[in-house]
Amino acid sequence: MSDVSAFSINKINGGLTRINTVSTAGENPVHISIDKTNRWVFVANLQTGTISVIPRNSDGSLGNLHKLYTIPGLTDGAISHPHQVFQDISRNYLVVPCQGRKYGFGQIVVFRINSVDGTLEETCTVRSRELAEPRHCVFHASNRYCYCVNEKDFTITAYSFDETQGVLSPFQVIPTLPDTCTDDGWASGIIMDQTSRFVIVSNRKQNSISSLLVDPNTGRLTLIDTMGSFGEQPRFIYLLPNGLLLVANELTDSLEFFNLDDNGKFHHLNMQIKTESPVSAVSWQ
Repeated sequence: MSDVSAFSINKINGGLTRINTVSTAGENPVHISIDKTNRWVFVANLQTGTISVIPRNSDGSLGNLHKLYTIPGLTDGAISHPHQVFQDISRNYLVVPCQGRKYGFGQIVVFRINSVDGTLEETCTVRSRELAEPRHCVFHASNRYCYCVNEKDFTITAYSFDETQGVLSPFQVIPTLPDTCTDDGWASGIIMDQTSRFVIVSNRKQNSISSLLVDPNTGRLTLIDTMGSFGEQPRFIYLLPNGLLLVANELTDSLEFFNLDDNGKFHHLNMQIKTESPVSAVSWQ
């Protein structure tokens, strides 16, 4: 199925009740975000290379598809494989990393969001290194820098961001693992800590997480620490409101918890939640 569903949250016990389900008109929806007015839902459809725009009603239900945007691959007939629909700090722009997959040509496409009519206007396309496969992005709190984790070559590309024009310009590529790693890394998740001093990533093939220090003047990254994820295939990482780092180990069915200290070092906590094949998480307060 290629659908998206809306749920209501029970404010007493946190339970979920499905409101409705609508089609994305694409295949394999992999990421979702909501615009700053809470009226438009954006969905990345991996296998069809499309972005769905779906209206959100005042009662929390979803309307039928409003717009469907195709992001072409960078070779004839190729599918772009968008993997995320992420918004910058201003939430005026939608940033879409596209992996390219077997054709080898990844890219990041930036759209200006019109929250009045739910339309998208392309402002920038930046091609990634061949076979890098850009996966997910995160923005510095200043909105001056964007960091994209590249899955297959386990690197991060750092970009400066022109908020006026909606344009990304790359200025650094750095591995997510120490230079002693000679095997595959398959980087996956990327987040910014609450202070915007550190970027945190997960490495699925190496079953590890890494922290990188952000230079506040230049935005450049320096690798600080790498630690095992206490499980296999940490597909997803998430920073809880209380500052704890949640790591979802997909193949060992567990959520693990870490602290990140002021020096960017990880400390594993004696906390674990067992759950089946975790691939994503979100908190609600």
